[in-house]
Amino acid sequence: MLYNLKELPNGIRIVHQEITHTRLVHCGFALDIGSRDESREQEGLAHFWEHMAFKGTKKRKAFHILNRLDSVGGELNAYTTKEKICFYSSVLKTHFNKAAELLCDITFNSIFPPKQIEKERQVILEEMAMYRDSPDDSIQDEFDAAVFQNHALGRNILGTEATVSRFTQQDFLNFIASRIDTSRIVFSVVGNISFSKVLKQVEPFLRDIPAKRSLFTRSSFQHYSPKNRVVYKEISQAHCAIGKPALSLFDQNRFKLYLLNNILGGPSMNSRLNLALREKFGYVYNIESVYQAYTDTGFVGIFYGTEESTSNKARKVVLKEIKKLREKKLGTMQLHMAKEQAVGQLAMGEENYVSLMLVYGKTLLDKNKIDSLDTIFNLIRNTTAEELQDIAQEVFDEEQFSFLTYLPK
Repeated sequence: MLYNLKELPNGIRIVHQEITHTRLVHCGFALDIGSRDESREQEGLAHFWEHMAFKGTKKRKAFHILNRLDSVGGELNAYTTKEKICFYSSVLKTHFNKAAELLCDITFNSIFPPKQIEKERQVILEEMAMYRDSPDDSIQDEFDAAVFQNHALGRNILGTEATVSRFTQQDFLNFIASRIDTSRIVFSVVGNISFSKVLKQVEPFLRDIPAKRSLFTRSSFQHYSPKNRVVYKEISQAHCAIGKPALSLFDQNRFKLYLLNNILGGPSMNSRLNLALREKFGYVYNIESVYQAYTDTGFVGIFYGTEESTSNKARKVVLKEIKKLREKKLGTMQLHMAKEQAVGQLAMGEENYVSLMLVYGKTLLDKNKIDSLDTIFNLIRNTTAEELQDIAQEVFDEEQFSFLTYLPK
């Protein structure tokens, strides 16, 4: 994993990795701004900004933005998380200049036309309704609110109907003016293009952007107390969430928790939760265990749907599997297989160049460096069974779990 890095005088960084065996270039901006950086009155504003970036700049209308890369077979996209906003694209290498210029334009020159705000407001309200109609999605948002109660990490990225319905052009301009910091912006490039060519084409777009520093500081999450809620909904099966805060991005045991979570309920069919709940008892169609690391805290959560009649049985099986991790060390062969599985999954992730480009940008923002995959592989392969058991006892403490259950009315 060899990457190139340059910081411009205004603080914006350009990170690059050349991949010669592809025809494409993937590039994008990662901004260290997310939904957790909103006040109560601004809830949903970061995500709304992501939408509005495509709706008009100082020199382009919405159609021209959307048509610019579509017309040459490229893709233009964006997303918002709790801590980041990303604008990115994928194009044939011959069209890299078009993609880079367009991304600079929508990132730094959006004008938030009032008529477009009204149109997009309705789109976002429809997006919110779609999530409410999907219990798989809505339970994750509502569970965040239970775990991170009274903190910005617990708020819905989409916002609320009340806040989204009242945002104006000035709200976007004020939010950007107070939050944007050019030293917290990375332009990331992965693909079939040299670093010298990237700099030659991108620097003219970025060098005249004035340096900007933000005085805003994030409020860290500190106070957690377990919650247990049952909500009745117009649904056909029970949906369940179990979880609690966990290790942050900067915890030295983060990759060990990644390995442990992968064993418990990762994406593979041989995870312990899948083997127990689906293969052995047939209680679920799908079950997942997630670990999300933030800059000051983290989150572990287990999500599944099951028949109402088996919801209590399924919970007991989940808690039994978690208890096994706390009380019984992995055997030598089990641990070896788990490590090789995790390493293989990470290696395959590196082959997804869009994902790799985004990871570069976000990792630089969070840690000011990018660990090589070999470094991460070594951390995983050097993990002992005793260390995993210690982490299981710390993180998967049953008495500290929160529970949220949707039951059919």
